Amino acid sequence: MDIEIGLLLELQAIILALILEHLLGANILAITSGTVTFIGFNGAGGYTVTIKSENFTISYCHVSPVFLVTVGEYVFKGTTIANVGPKNVYGVPNNPYKDSNGNPTNGATTGSHLHLTIKKDGKAVNPLDYISSSSS
Repeated sequence: MDIEIGLLLELQAIILALILEHLLGANILAITSGTVTFIGFNGAGGYTVTIKSENFTISYCHVSPVFLVTVGEYVFKGTTIANVGPKNVYGVPNNPYKDSNGNPTNGATTGSHLHLTIKKDGKAVNPLDYISSSSS
């Protein structure tokens, strides 16, 4: 195996997530149907929506604190479940994450984006293995 590919795969395993650049406020669609199991501030992930679908758990991190779904709600694939959140958020008690100006951030972030984590049977997997680039 090529050393660069091996290193990339190792880093991918360590990071355990896919970071997609998005515009502030863009709609975030559920990539599968399932039940919302968590909404709230989740440390380094900032404001997060988590959906459970069979043996998969999908977490959408750094979303807007204005939640569009509720815990226990069943959502369908393609439903708008959140919006990309702002870099800075205020009013989170004991938020340790700050930008270079000392302002509180939406988790460990330097800007607005979606951080998508997919876990299968509790283990993080490569989201690219489960997201189709074709419209279906």
